[in-house]
Amino acid sequence: MAHLPMLRVRGCAPRTSARKWSMSEPKPPSAYLHGEGPEAVVIVPVRIAAWLATRTNLSAIRISARGTDPEVYAVLAALHRGGLQWQTQATGSAQRKEPEVPAPSKWVSTSKAADLLGITDRAVRLAIEEERLPAERHGRNWRIARTDIEQYRAARRAA
Repeated sequence: MAHLPMLRVRGCAPRTSARKWSMSEPKPPSAYLHGEGPEAVVIVPVRIAAWLATRTNLSAIRISARGTDPEVYAVLAALHRGGLQWQTQATGSAQRKEPEVPAPSKWVSTSKAADLLGITDRAVRLAIEEERLPAERHGRNWRIARTDIEQYRAARRAA
């Protein structure tokens, strides 16, 4: 009989019991409810958290609770993570990792510099020609360092 990992919804250890339950023999509700009154907690197995996530709009509710009620968000986030943990264990595949976003290049073109500075491409080339904006010529194109763009922006603000 496989032991299912449990997800603690609140900082309470699951109650130990001499009796082992199987999935074919459901536990009574009292097995999941611990304590009484406002400090009572409900223990949700991660398999049930995954079931809830696939059959309800739990993710949308969790996202809408973000920033409104920290405890509600924390509990729903725990259910979400527990469900993902169970799905990973059940399917044998890890969650897809987000690809790393490459760091922006140190160099930008005149059109990108114009976008960053809020001016026209022609104004950038004019600033380069007048040596107000350092740049390197590569063939027909200019390469401008991002740090030089920030320096130019600061100088324009100060003027």
